[in-house]
Amino acid sequence: MPHRFPVRVYYEDTDLAGIVYYANYLKFIERGRTEWVRSLGIDQTRLRDEEGLVFAVRRVEADYLLAARFDDELVVETEFLSFTGARIVLRQTVFRGDERLFEAEVTLVAITRDGRAARVPKALARQLVSGDHSSAT
Repeated sequence: MPHRFPVRVYYEDTDLAGIVYYANYLKFIERGRTEWVRSLGIDQTRLRDEEGLVFAVRRVEADYLLAARFDDELVVETEFLSFTGARIVLRQTVFRGDERLFEAEVTLVAITRDGRAARVPKALARQLVSGDHSSAT
């Protein structure tokens, strides 16, 4: 089941034409990913401080389908697609009601403080894959 995160469009999110500036969808989905990880009980600050790991975006493939406008109420859905050792692939979709406005496939990688790829610890991997909220990291 996808994680849902509400977002309202503010004036600062729009461009001269009064529609959401394309790069702001990346901000919206970033917030959605952060809240998805938090909903799994994963403390990213603790993960960084204690395990020396952070998640970084490696790739985004995005489709802009319809325009959002000032004061629209949107929902960012984040859905887990796959996991391999150090890589997580998600689908993130921005909706206005039932209308699909934006969709992206996002690849995240776990990296160390010095920027090298690292394997995700097994307990954390289980949380990500299963959506298990029982063991916070």
